Amino acid sequence: MVTAAISLIDVLLRPPLLTELGGGDLTRILRQARHAGLLGFIEARVDPEKVSGKLADHLLGARIHADYNKQTIAWECKRLAAVLKPMPGPVILLKGAAYKALDLGLAQGRLASDVDLLVPKRDLGLAERLLLNAGWSHMKADEYDQHYYREWMHELPPLRHIERGTVVDLHHGILPPTARLKPDPAQLISAARPIAGSPFFTLSPEDSVLHRAVHLFFDGELANSLRELVDIGELLSAFAQEQQFEQRLVSRAGELGVSRPLYYAIHFCSELLQSDIARSIATGLHAAAPAFPARQLILAMMRAQLIPADPDHTGSLRRIAANLLYLRSHWQRMPPLMLARHLVTQIRRRGGIKSG
Repeated sequence: MVTAAISLIDVLLRPPLLTELGGGDLTRILRQARHAGLLGFIEARVDPEKVSGKLADHLLGARIHADYNKQTIAWECKRLAAVLKPMPGPVILLKGAAYKALDLGLAQGRLASDVDLLVPKRDLGLAERLLLNAGWSHMKADEYDQHYYREWMHELPPLRHIERGTVVDLHHGILPPTARLKPDPAQLISAARPIAGSPFFTLSPEDSVLHRAVHLFFDGELANSLRELVDIGELLSAFAQEQQFEQRLVSRAGELGVSRPLYYAIHFCSELLQSDIARSIATGLHAAAPAFPARQLILAMMRAQLIPADPDHTGSLRRIAANLLYLRSHWQRMPPLMLARHLVTQIRRRGGIKSG
């Protein structure tokens, strides 16, 4: 039985540790893992022969959920392949659907809430029409939302199938065209690789890592984002055996202009996930780090969000960091006047600013 206080990160680094916990520690870790979307990931890495009692019930539930999710995403991808067959250009699977199609170890126990697709912008209208004609509909019908997505974002409003309820996010880039960083979608698409036995493509190994790094450390808010960091760490491990992968990754980040998000990703994969691969890559990213003391401030805020807290008691400092990172993510995505208009619109739609 483990007696010293341990964290969810400790269990992620050594999943069998979960079987040594009991009482309040086990309850806390299970709640944090479920809240972070990582319980299935841990279950897939624990020997079922060493699990019993209530823990076995929790892990069995996580396995059933993950298996059902895997079947649902695979079946949905088959439907999408048939619907999008007339597309003239490549259709690229992103994130969870791609990991499952590639059968990466990362996909074991990982849940995917929707299917993310990337297509050339010139083909976006055709892809949307094909999906709408096949039973998908826009989840956001509001005029402002439609304008926001179509004019300012790198994706269309999400589409949900009217019968199955499954969701498709149709992208034409990985960052909004208004963002301060502007990785060229054409470069990502031209480097995409076909998936064996599938009509879909996937991003190159380097671009797969960079996409996750950009989403987490530039475009995202980092709330409940440990799972995304785990994704990055697992991708590094999966692709490390490819020839000169580390050098190619750093070089590709420079080509696409996204070295800063990669710096943050590598920093935390090294610090929190104890990744030797990340530590090796870090030597090529010193120039991408922000200057002191801004570096220490932003790293502290990010760390506060990445390290799991009690889902019921987040703490005031953690909430302050979350709010600052939320504002940062919007500031990086929109120029000032556009951001002001967007925030005012969101405040009005939520009933305005209440006194007190």
